[in-house]
Amino acid sequence: MQDKRRHSYLKKKVSSASTEPGVYLMKSADGRIIYIGKALNLKKRLESYFTRNNKKDIKTTVLLNKVADIETLITRSETEALILESTLIKRYKPRYNVILKDDKRYPSLCINTNEPYPYISVKRKIKKDGSTYFGPYTSASALSQTLKLINKTFKLRKCKTRHLRTRTRPCLNHQMQLCLAPCCLHVDEKEYEGIVQEVIMFLKGRTPELIKTIEKNMQKASGEMAFEKAAMLRDKLFALRKVLEKQIVVSTDFVDRDIISLVGTEERSVIMVLFVRGGFLVGSQHILLSGTLVSETERAGAFIRQFYIKDRFIPSEILMSVYPDDKDLIQDMLKSFKESNVSILVPKRGEKAKLVMLAQKNAEKVLQDSNDTSTRLTDKLQRLRKKLGMRNLPDRIECFDNSNISGSSAVAGMVVYKNGEPDKRSYRKYKIRSVKKQDDYAYMHEVLHRRFRGGPGKDFPDLLLIDGGKGQLNVAMDVLKQIGIDGEFIVAGIAKKDSGRNETEDKVYIPGRSNPVNLGREGDLILLLQQIRDEAHRFAISFHRAERMKKQTASELDGIPGIGAKRKKILLTHFKSVRRIKQANVNEISSLPGMTRKSAETLKTYLGV
Repeated sequence: MQDKRRHSYLKKKVSSASTEPGVYLMKSADGRIIYIGKALNLKKRLESYFTRNNKKDIKTTVLLNKVADIETLITRSETEALILESTLIKRYKPRYNVILKDDKRYPSLCINTNEPYPYISVKRKIKKDGSTYFGPYTSASALSQTLKLINKTFKLRKCKTRHLRTRTRPCLNHQMQLCLAPCCLHVDEKEYEGIVQEVIMFLKGRTPELIKTIEKNMQKASGEMAFEKAAMLRDKLFALRKVLEKQIVVSTDFVDRDIISLVGTEERSVIMVLFVRGGFLVGSQHILLSGTLVSETERAGAFIRQFYIKDRFIPSEILMSVYPDDKDLIQDMLKSFKESNVSILVPKRGEKAKLVMLAQKNAEKVLQDSNDTSTRLTDKLQRLRKKLGMRNLPDRIECFDNSNISGSSAVAGMVVYKNGEPDKRSYRKYKIRSVKKQDDYAYMHEVLHRRFRGGPGKDFPDLLLIDGGKGQLNVAMDVLKQIGIDGEFIVAGIAKKDSGRNETEDKVYIPGRSNPVNLGREGDLILLLQQIRDEAHRFAISFHRAERMKKQTASELDGIPGIGAKRKKILLTHFKSVRRIKQANVNEISSLPGMTRKSAETLKTYLGV
């Protein structure tokens, strides 16, 4: 009966939908957005979901069983709808859309050319702030080597302040000849800008062009008897030539292009991207997708819409193993970002086809390695299930740990492993509220009670792992009995080995047994549990340190209405201390940039002066 009412309600929503282009958002019964799509004709597209003659794939069938409401947003064109769809998918991360979850983990190099004397920095999140981003770099060592070469060769400033602060003397970086020190020495802005452009050329893969330019400038400096400048350019030239020697030439036309290949199935696939700049292969990136339940062309389209954003470098040519859905629309979207034409091609023969095959071979290797790893993890979890006497595979493992110093800033952390790998989106932090003195057992009791007090739920773990021996294990069992969920899942405690008793490995305890579980020769199982325990320990300690730092940097200015972080910084920079702020009058405070008379009066009132 409920399904009939739901279908009736949805059909009414669809019948009243606009016939204009736009985006539709499908929501579940609890109001969460579970799917976002775009359409040239919203009404026609939504009606297709509910037409009986329309053969629905598995994903659509599952999706429609979850949809409780539909919301639409009208746009001026289908291209605008495509851009809006991509933006909303990144914002809401719907369950049934293809989402590039791995992309945010990789760092990029950032240069904001709108600032005076720009510097280069490492960013993990690309923002639309006018900066130019290069990357992302899947290898931390590759990024480190690139940054080291740039710092040594191009000598950009190292201080990471938006506005250049004046110093009385150069820092150590200048003395090591790694920085021109524009903070205290005269550095010509045009000359510095030229260096910034050289860095941009280098990061864009234009090393051959850059070498020719530097070589020309070196000869010119030598002809003008500027031997010191010529020597500096010579050193730069040698460094860049060494880099060029390590790069592989993959095309003879020296065109910038990205090569994208998709391999795998709807359940598990890999997208491999090779970055070719000026004919040289300068880097690669791969994305693992699982459980998407969409076709190869849909995955290709979803990938391009999320991968290429306004502030990312977009080449003039993208070679693919398969055409994406809405190819023409995607080309228009990329053209609007790049402000020049972008071609998406699927070559069948010649040099370009060989490049796609190269990307495909790399993708197949990554997929094979991933499948092998997944198989090994599944085997490990199967053996752990048998050792702990579990009915089901421990697909979801939760582990808790506490952290404090003599009872101060007591916190706890929960880490989650899914299918044997960390799921950092599910990690949780807890501030200890009810325990005022140091008591690890009481800490664990409070945290576990807060975690499970809602009773049976779909997000309960298959295995709850407690950092500690029998004592902490008993606390956990008491909490679960109080809530009435003991027996819902397996609980185990992992205790560190006692060297005084000549113990050689950590011990694993489960309820109802006085002796630890005998894992025999399966040392990889104890290593897995140790890895999870150590990750919980690391997570709790990092949270504890952050809380301590907050207390150390706390100020009387915190919590005063109208005095946020910016005004607080302005006040302390000018007056140096809260005592001097108390001594200042309202006129003096209100004259500072960003302050008003009203905020100055509020400040004086709250400070009690």
